[in-house]
Amino acid sequence: MGEYIEFEKLEVWQLGVELVKEVYGLIKVLPDDEKYGLTSQLKRASVSVPANIAEGYGGYHYMDKIKFYLNARGSLFELKSHLLITKELNLISEEELKKILILINKLGIKLNNFITSVRKKKLAGD
Repeated sequence: MGEYIEFEKLEVWQLGVELVKEVYGLIKVLPDDEKYGLTSQLKRASVSVPANIAEGYGGYHYMDKIKFYLNARGSLFELKSHLLITKELNLISEEELKKILILINKLGIKLNNFITSVRKKKLAGD
C-alpha cells in the first residue's frame, strides 16, 4: 500500500483553491445588482471544484471517487461559462478573463490527468 496523502497535498486541489481565490478577487468588481446573479453563481461553481476533489478523495469506492472528480470537472466548465458570459456583459475586462482562463485551462488538464491516473490504478488493481 502506498503512502497516505491528504487531499490538501493534491496539486489539483491546491490549484482549485487558487482558482477560488482568483474568482473571489474578480467578483469584487462586479456590480451590487449581480449579488444574487452571476456573483453567486461564480462563487458556487468555483468553490465546487476543490470541494468535489476533496469529497472524491474521501470516497471509499472507486466509482464514488470518479463521480466526484468528474463533478469537479463539470463545475470547472460551468465556471468557465459563467466567466465568458460575464465578459460578454462587459462586467470584466479581456485581461481579467484571460488571466483566469489560463488557470482554468491548466487545472482542467491536471484534473483530466488525475482522473486518468485514478482510472488506471483501478484497472491495475491498486
